[in-house]
Amino acid sequence: MLDQGRVDAFQFSGQDIPWLLGHWAKNKPDHPFLIWEPREGGQRRWTYAEFHAEVADVAAGLAARGVAKGDKVLIHSDNCPEMVVAWYACARLGAVGVTTNTRSVGSEIEYFASHTRCVGAITQPQYAKIVADNAKGLGWIVVTEDNSGEKPDADQSAHGFDAFDSLRGDGASLPERPADPMAPAGIMFTSGTTSRPKAVVHTHANALWASRMGPINIDMAPDDTYLVYLPFFHVNAQSWSFWTTLGAGGTIVLQPKFSASRFWEVILEHDVTHISLIPFVFKAIAAQPIPDHKLKVGIFGLIMPDLENWLKLRILASWGMTETVIHATRNDYMQTYPNGSMGKPTPGYEFAIVNVDTGEFCEDGEIGELWIRGTRGVQLFLEYFDNDEAMEKSFTEDGWFKTGDMVVMGEEGNFFYKDRDKDALKVGGENVSAREVEDCCREVGGIGDIAVVGRTHDMLDMVPVAFVIRGLGAPESEEEHAQAIIDHCKANLADFKVPRAVYFRDEFPTATLEKVAKNKLREMADELPLP
Repeated sequence: MLDQGRVDAFQFSGQDIPWLLGHWAKNKPDHPFLIWEPREGGQRRWTYAEFHAEVADVAAGLAARGVAKGDKVLIHSDNCPEMVVAWYACARLGAVGVTTNTRSVGSEIEYFASHTRCVGAITQPQYAKIVADNAKGLGWIVVTEDNSGEKPDADQSAHGFDAFDSLRGDGASLPERPADPMAPAGIMFTSGTTSRPKAVVHTHANALWASRMGPINIDMAPDDTYLVYLPFFHVNAQSWSFWTTLGAGGTIVLQPKFSASRFWEVILEHDVTHISLIPFVFKAIAAQPIPDHKLKVGIFGLIMPDLENWLKLRILASWGMTETVIHATRNDYMQTYPNGSMGKPTPGYEFAIVNVDTGEFCEDGEIGELWIRGTRGVQLFLEYFDNDEAMEKSFTEDGWFKTGDMVVMGEEGNFFYKDRDKDALKVGGENVSAREVEDCCREVGGIGDIAVVGRTHDMLDMVPVAFVIRGLGAPESEEEHAQAIIDHCKANLADFKVPRAVYFRDEFPTATLEKVAKNKLREMADELPLP
């Protein structure tokens, strides 16, 4: 019997992320790889050769600080060139870049750094204090010169840590590292239905798989350009955008954040051909006229002909999650798919729709949970770092990953998205665990029971709200109690996780087995006012 781990690695023999960068630096040295479009200041550009050299220099600087293969480095930053260079520099050493959400509060940052056992951190002036105050086990912290192109204020500048430029060493002196494709390359945190975000480990082979399949999935060619404004600490930017572009040898245009006022300006200036779309973008640019442009593909979750006609580009349906690495569904751009479809399985993934009560396959037209199977560390993430309980809950004994997404099989094998496990909310593109918010709220006195649900929202799709049954020790005033709950959440959760409202009830509607009927609470929330 052949060892499966060696079989998996054999598929990418001699290849890893540094190899892929080096391939383009050798074969397309002068082709632009990264174009930085900051909010303020001048535009910057890197060819493949220049980016490859800068990554090596920063890797040498990290090695001089003792960073070695397997070490974890916290990268807590908004989109900026330093963030990207640092992540690839970690990969050059065989270290692991841990990218974290900059909207996180101190206790979350402490958890991210301690759980993954980070040895050091790279951050920006605006986040230096919160990182230093909470991630106390770090051996070192370096800080970029500015905040994604914006000058820091005096307090932010007085952080007292080494500058990012102190990491620049002599990349030419860095010894070669044998390729280890199944080794971890990055960690990003994702929320599901558990109370703590899970640390998703991606390997070098995961990145290579994405670089092979991504260009095919979205019709990306070597001279195409992908605009990235979604955060690099999410899989859409890090994998769907960057790894796809690396696979094609194309160009990335990177912005700090989405900008409605500069949306079409940047697209036109750089002849952008590819872009990731989320509902927030549609609403933000709805009033703007559509200019003549060279955009050919917008990656979205569903087939939407009306969206195609409005934006004058091809909408390619791609569904996936942090754990699936790249688009796990796609629609072949040479064929026609029904409106609302999320496409069909991307080659390399096995799909099943399962009745969660019986564990049996669903019939066509029957809604069930989407299960996916592939090779861990290639098509699927390697593991939830140091979290055996989450792994046991997420995988079956025969390797099926339970996504928590509810889907239905339609005609001609098309998949249609129906709903997400309702303990996982989608707030403006961010995943929020209702359980995590509920657990935080329970730390406030006087709560007999609580249920957090998503309330529909014009710009963010949904926002969390809390229904509370008051218990012993509750303040006399409901207003005072609600404010205490919200204030506690603000102090302990990222802002997008904080309930927008607290509604008090004497009892909750229930479903079978006396479970709280969250569907009823969602209907009630949509009828109630937001403060």
